[in-house]
Amino acid sequence: MSLILYNAGIMAYGVGARLAAPFHKKAALWVKGQDNLLDRIGAAMKGNKKRVAWFHCASLGEFEQGRPLIEAFKEKYPKYKIVLTFFSPSGYEVRKNYAGADFVFYLPLDTADNAKKFVARVRPKVAFFIKYEFWHHYTKELKKRHIPFFSVSTIFRPNQIYFRSGGSFYCRILKRFSYFFTQNQESAELLAGIDINKVTLAGDTRMDRVLQTAANAAPIPLVDAFTLDRPVMVVGSSWPEDMKILLPFIQKHLDQVKFIIAPHEIKDKELQELEQQLAGKAIRFSQASSEKVGSFEVLLIDNIGMLSALYQYADYAYVGGAFGKGLHNTLEPAVFGPPLFFGPKYQKFQEALDLVEIGAAFPVKSTQELEATFNTLFNKPKQRAKIKENVTHYIHKQAGATGRILEALETWVPTPTT
Repeated sequence: MSLILYNAGIMAYGVGARLAAPFHKKAALWVKGQDNLLDRIGAAMKGNKKRVAWFHCASLGEFEQGRPLIEAFKEKYPKYKIVLTFFSPSGYEVRKNYAGADFVFYLPLDTADNAKKFVARVRPKVAFFIKYEFWHHYTKELKKRHIPFFSVSTIFRPNQIYFRSGGSFYCRILKRFSYFFTQNQESAELLAGIDINKVTLAGDTRMDRVLQTAANAAPIPLVDAFTLDRPVMVVGSSWPEDMKILLPFIQKHLDQVKFIIAPHEIKDKELQELEQQLAGKAIRFSQASSEKVGSFEVLLIDNIGMLSALYQYADYAYVGGAFGKGLHNTLEPAVFGPPLFFGPKYQKFQEALDLVEIGAAFPVKSTQELEATFNTLFNKPKQRAKIKENVTHYIHKQAGATGRILEALETWVPTPTT
């Protein structure tokens, strides 16, 4: 019965996406990406004679988690070809030209026929699923073909179906994996509770990535001209729900703080609304020049891909998403050491929990809470220095996950001679 329901859910997703496609951009992109997908994958892979390592990420966030491992694997095993797949358009459309992979595809829906054809066309010698990806048919096909496959940066919570009564079908999916590299000890203990002991507490590969990003962050001349000698708050990956509490706060502090706002989705209508609400105080990055940008109080980022570098300018940072579906990347700003603020829905994110626990991040539910917390830190250099010290210790303590995973993989991954 569980398999019937699983298959029905997969098919319902595909039908629902096609029905939504005329009205929803992401659904339309996904449907377009799925059309003739297996034929396109087969054509792309036809001439490949090299060994293949397959990395699968649901979306962009999981890609950033897996990226350090992809790049380290490619360096250690240069004779392997890298196949990278995404389920979501928000991952594929942004990273379809990622130079670290030899092939980038959407992942076909997890049906028995799709899994069989995909694995036959790609012919992976090893496979990696990043964080949450546990597909029945793909794992079954890999297991049947004796292809080792791993879950990387895995994180579990006790209320998930794998650990509840009636979850045996999903437990069997987990038990097929060759090995788990978990982010935290709780996840390792939860797996042990269902008799899965092929586990290493490796940590979070994103720690390696953000340290690398911070070390290589290049100055942005336009932003240098904008910030001048005022403290800066960078608002990253904001949604309209975040802006409801942020706008009154921003309007109150325009004479004290410069603001850089990078919305999660770049929509002209929402940018226009922000410009109107900020009454001549804001300018878009694409319309600014070094000569005039310093006279504005708010810089609106109207491009994709700049946010991680913008955080180097943050004296304070607000990370969006925690009033809605999910908090965005908190490690990207944290590595630079500013106090972090975000909404109340952060409990599913281990790094956010950790940052709150060490006093480096502050969840807020309202403009009033944001104002009150901000006032305890504004013009308090000693407190902010302590936050930076705590975060630096936290990130460096957890760094090295990529190396630990690569070392463990030597048991399963042969080094090809040709």
